Amino acid sequence: MAFPNPKDLELGENDSSGNGIMADRHQVIDLTYPNSRFVLSFINLSYSVKVGPKMKFPVPICRKAKVETTQIKMLLDNISGEAREGEILAVLGASGSGKSTLIDALAGRIEKESLKGAITLNGEALESRLLKIISAYVMQDDLLFPMLTVEETLMVSAEFRLPRSVSKQKKQARVQTLIDQLGLQSAAKTVIGDEGHRGVSGGERRRVSIGINLIHSPILLFLDEPTSGLDSTSAFMVVNVLRRIARSGSIVIMSIHQPSYRLVNLLDHLIFLSNGQTVYSGQPTNLVQFFKVFGHPVPENENPTEFALDLIQELKENPGGITKFVEFNKSWHHDPIDQNPISHVISLEDAIKASISRGKLVAADVSNLATAVVPTFANPFWIEMIVIAKRRLTTLCRIPELLGIRFAIILATGLLLANLFWHVEDSQGSQGRIGFFMFIIVFILCICLEEAPTFLQEKYIFIRETSYNSYRRASYVLTHTLVSIPFLIILALVLSTTTFWSVGLAGGLPGFFFFFITIFASFWVGSSFITFVTGIVSDLILALTVAGAILSYFFLFSGFFISRNNIPPYLRWLHYMSVVKYLYQGLLQNEYNGPAKCFSKGMQLFEDTPLDDLPEPAKNKLLETVSNALGTNITSSSCAITGMKILEQKGATDINKWNCFWIAIAFGILFRVLFYLSLLFGSKNKRK
Repeated sequence: MAFPNPKDLELGENDSSGNGIMADRHQVIDLTYPNSRFVLSFINLSYSVKVGPKMKFPVPICRKAKVETTQIKMLLDNISGEAREGEILAVLGASGSGKSTLIDALAGRIEKESLKGAITLNGEALESRLLKIISAYVMQDDLLFPMLTVEETLMVSAEFRLPRSVSKQKKQARVQTLIDQLGLQSAAKTVIGDEGHRGVSGGERRRVSIGINLIHSPILLFLDEPTSGLDSTSAFMVVNVLRRIARSGSIVIMSIHQPSYRLVNLLDHLIFLSNGQTVYSGQPTNLVQFFKVFGHPVPENENPTEFALDLIQELKENPGGITKFVEFNKSWHHDPIDQNPISHVISLEDAIKASISRGKLVAADVSNLATAVVPTFANPFWIEMIVIAKRRLTTLCRIPELLGIRFAIILATGLLLANLFWHVEDSQGSQGRIGFFMFIIVFILCICLEEAPTFLQEKYIFIRETSYNSYRRASYVLTHTLVSIPFLIILALVLSTTTFWSVGLAGGLPGFFFFFITIFASFWVGSSFITFVTGIVSDLILALTVAGAILSYFFLFSGFFISRNNIPPYLRWLHYMSVVKYLYQGLLQNEYNGPAKCFSKGMQLFEDTPLDDLPEPAKNKLLETVSNALGTNITSSSCAITGMKILEQKGATDINKWNCFWIAIAFGILFRVLFYLSLLFGSKNKRK
């Protein structure tokens, strides 16, 4: 039988029903392409992890601790089965039974070296690269940007997953088709929402989570407990959507905790697990007969699945109970897959080509499975950056209070500092300028800590999106950096203009320019450092603790508390590792490096000392005595302390101010590179 032209069905074109390509699929599945069905087989899947050793401290604690030996825990124990195109395979079991582990194994989320057994599609080994292209995975948690609407969320997914060859109009048509299929027409213009912003309902949110993974119409769809946390009506609507997706020509495999009776009627095949073993595998309608033969008949008017889960848990507590269950299941021969085997399964390559002809795998262009099905990424680098930047800017514009509060804090702090340090005296006895420089750096680095919660919220979305090659990690890091720079420049300009002339700092316009770029460098370094820390540490409290501790070391070795000359030689390397040193030293040199400027005249030597209350004649007499002792003439108007002398006292003469600035910028770049590496090697999203 000849296949239709893929272009005739591409993205819902030529669809007289008005529902796009999904309607076409519903018409042809299992009728037009009887020999192109996909069969996903998994044979003897086994997966174990090491548990322990654990330390146990007996009472009293001073006694020797006991160490448990390492144990092996089997999470999957020789699990076998099949899932077919057009059907929903549901994995059930109590918590800890291995449901999510089996879904992860089938979805390629377990390292190949750790998983034993075979997974094939139409009899051919399913490689990781191909699996990413033809499948989608829906996590249990709804990881979505809260300030994007349903339509915008799906459109962003379309721009990531569909190539440039697909026009924007066709992408929009694909999104509208998906909205209709998911039953989200009334919520299309509503923001997703979060705890602080009212948005869509829980069931609608879950359907959006499914939708963003369906944008390219995958052949395999894996879902980890898609009904978790939903009421019975919402759960039924979600599974009903999944049923329509399966009937459109996909294999749907999902884990589910405790389905209702009417929800079970939507499922095609069930696998019950306990302790990583299969205790039942078959059609839902055969459950009653299965338990009757097993010797535990299902009571009348009781949900068979709930009865099964309760019985499994009851037998689990009895020695050997689950073993009997497993052995009985092996001898049970009423599995519909055994009774109705597929007589002919075509090759995987031909099956994929046939599916693409029917509108599946929208972004694919199959020529030879041995080489490639589609490019690793659907779009070039710069397209990814544009989409990421657009999404980030849209999110920021929808939450103006975040930027507004940060701007208000910077402005208020600048005005407060302007009043406290208004035209600080030049005398060496007044440490106002030096204290001002250190405080403003400390303030900037500390306020950058507020970026940690924002990024951690995005981090798990980033992991989900990059797991299936929506975009490159480098695109995300570079866009994240470029979008933040204009905001940092604005904040630096506000803080600089409100303080430089008010405090009376030296240097005129050139001095202001260097002060401004150093303040910007402080924001740049702080933002980059916090981003790097949150890239490594995923817990907010722990990330703030680590960042705070490291920043305190930066301050300690900056040269403000202890000058470079007074730091022990074996710890002096920490002084040069402190980014605060370069920011602080740059500001000091910008202020005190003028050779002609005097910062303390003869009479000002007595300020802020017990001698300051002496009458002026007595001070003049003391100056005369000091002059005789030093062999130089010091009068009340002669310069006693120059800017260079202050820099020498602070140990701030080893690097000039421009080198300090560029070193600080380099630190920020280094933190961004480390941030990229942390995402590259720390977001594989696979079990070991």
